[in-house]
Amino acid sequence: MKKILILLVAFTTVIVSCKKDFGDLNDNTKQPVIVPPGTLFSFAQKSLSDIMTSTNVNNNVFRLFAQQWTETTYTDESNYDLATRNIPQNFWNTVFTSVLLNLNDGARLVPLQSDAEANAAERKNQAACIELLEVYTFATLVNTYGDVPYSEALNATNVVPKYDNAETIYLDLMRRLDAALTAIDAGADGFGSNDLMFGGDMGRWKTFGNSLKLRMAMIIADSNDALAKTAVSAAESNAVQTNADNIVFQYLSAPPNVNPVWSDLIQSGRKDFVAANTMVNAMIALNDPRIPLYFTTDATGAYSGGIYGASNNYSTYSKPNATLTAADYPAMFFDASETHFLHAEAIERGYIVGDAAAEYAEGIRASIEAWGGTQAEADAYLAQPSVAYATAAGNWKQKIGTQSWIALYNRGHEAWTTWRRLDYPVLTPPTDANSAVPLRYTYPVQEQNLNTANYTAAAAAIGGDIVETKLFWDKF
Repeated sequence: MKKILILLVAFTTVIVSCKKDFGDLNDNTKQPVIVPPGTLFSFAQKSLSDIMTSTNVNNNVFRLFAQQWTETTYTDESNYDLATRNIPQNFWNTVFTSVLLNLNDGARLVPLQSDAEANAAERKNQAACIELLEVYTFATLVNTYGDVPYSEALNATNVVPKYDNAETIYLDLMRRLDAALTAIDAGADGFGSNDLMFGGDMGRWKTFGNSLKLRMAMIIADSNDALAKTAVSAAESNAVQTNADNIVFQYLSAPPNVNPVWSDLIQSGRKDFVAANTMVNAMIALNDPRIPLYFTTDATGAYSGGIYGASNNYSTYSKPNATLTAADYPAMFFDASETHFLHAEAIERGYIVGDAAAEYAEGIRASIEAWGGTQAEADAYLAQPSVAYATAAGNWKQKIGTQSWIALYNRGHEAWTTWRRLDYPVLTPPTDANSAVPLRYTYPVQEQNLNTANYTAAAAAIGGDIVETKLFWDKF
């Protein structure tokens, strides 16, 4: 009986203890109640830079679409097989989850900060920074897929969001872009050290926003001429003008915050890519001084690209230059070369007054010098009849399109977008390709399975969920 009593007392003590501490078990001590918005903003910046820079064929195959690189052993992606690795779904999930959801949560938390954490001007600037990065990201999604979830996206209570019309999204993004630029107080701080691109320098964010506005305006030039002209006129003098203004995400020399190209190609030891003959042959024909800056020499000491879409021996052909595979090589968001080419195009379209030939030449100069070439090399290159604006082959679209494509090396998404807009240079699909050169990513399989009704409506609205479907701005 005594033993039973002791056990009963012990059991009662355990019950009392459990009742007393039960509520504490529901507290996740490792998850903060409120996350500082600056932390979310930093994570979103790096996630965006990583996904746009990556060479991992499970996510980003834009360099292959632009025929800057080609593959060695595994050639599915060079032949436009997006389904085997579920590439569109991987890209979609990263952009929505790692970038946009963090930006959205950051925007919600910015106004909850105390004055001690961020004063009113700083909070306003932080909200503007988030808006600008959201606009950039949603514009990238539209330029990749077409119609996407937008007005009902980022809502945790709605797991089956509708898809919005791509052109309607674009118009709203440009409205939001203007509002964010107006809201910026360049004399106040933003996210400070949590801003991994500019360290809180709001003047640089104005340059970012105007560069984005210039690019977006020119993308819709064939679909909305009036809006494009107005936007270009407002932004063109405030975008990146010189290489000193180039907007980059600077990686570090040690993991984990390193250049994804280094992680994918050097740290991994993989030998998946060589230069594509499409790009190398075009540059050789023009005696382009950037060839040794873009690529290594091949097995013979010259420069050659693997046959695009074929299986290529890694040791035989030129590879990406060691400069861009360095651990701390930065990701490029906007550069002076892009601005000058967009200026040249805007002049040809009658949007702004100026000398298209001079802007074209400045675009080439800026690219050569940014990659480490000299002014003398740029002068000699431009003096060639095959390069000079007055004598280079084709109309202004061919001249500007070809040189923009060369200058946008290692920026696969922008090179692909410029090619889709201007239709130059002429890119030919490989013999065994699954399709023509893709004009968009297809929608994720998960959307077909889990958001079926909205997926079906979106696919019908754009003209079919295939890679050959043109986006709303791709008129020719």
